[in-house]
Amino acid sequence: MKLFKKIVDIQTWAEKIHKKGEDIALVPTMGCFHKGHLSLMQKGKELCNHVVVSLFVNPTQFGKNEDFNSYPENIKKDIKLAKTIDVSAIFLADKKEIYPEKFQTYVELTHLPSYLCGRTRQGHFKGVTTIITKLFNIIKPDKAIFGSKDFQQVQIIRQMTYDLNYNIEIIECPTVREDDNLAMSSRNIYLTSEQRKSALSLSRALKKAKKMIVKEKNLNGDSIKNEIERYINSFPFTEIDYIALCDPETLRNVINIKKSVLFALAIKIGKTRLIDNIIINPAK
Repeated sequence: MKLFKKIVDIQTWAEKIHKKGEDIALVPTMGCFHKGHLSLMQKGKELCNHVVVSLFVNPTQFGKNEDFNSYPENIKKDIKLAKTIDVSAIFLADKKEIYPEKFQTYVELTHLPSYLCGRTRQGHFKGVTTIITKLFNIIKPDKAIFGSKDFQQVQIIRQMTYDLNYNIEIIECPTVREDDNLAMSSRNIYLTSEQRKSALSLSRALKKAKKMIVKEKNLNGDSIKNEIERYINSFPFTEIDYIALCDPETLRNVINIKKSVLFALAIKIGKTRLIDNIIINPAK
């Protein structure tokens, strides 16, 4: 496994790979690997000759009061874990390499970031699309692998890829969960043992919403959200950012459920903001 810290070095390597007629899967990450990250790398291995993992805590996607300075980091462990999947390369650049002096160009979508996480995390997706654009330009992958837990992010990147005419296939992989069904996240380590119990309210809320729609045939979005709000608030340490039922493609709010909908929520457990989601088909 190769370790690159300079853009020019990984560009040169990637060009040689493509000249040999081999393809590359990119797995963009901010590090602190867990089984979810490793599953994305494994998927890349199945689909392409080479997997490149970017490991960069991107400052432009963090707001003023968010956890950029305390975001969990364990680079040595991450490198060891990546080796177990036999990835071809890790791109481990620092901030000055990615955002050099006088940097002033950003990439931003006009519609999809206006919903869900974008409503309270102003500028977050502008940072995400900018770093992904740079990684696409630097590595020129054939495929890019993302997890469904960040559903809005995947939709935004998919749209950006289409709009900017990238010849890159966006692969979406299922959310990987802990044994207790909590969606895996690098931020889970922030939770105390008591907060961890309350964090289970997210995955249980998904199950509850699905039951209401599919089994109980409650197709009124507002009614469902009100019931889930009461449920989430019954747990200690919880603070609701949003509870949403929306169109999976446009992310617009859905009140009368007639076809598959995205049920998504963001909840603060103490100071830790967690997200989760599920696609629910009322016909099933």
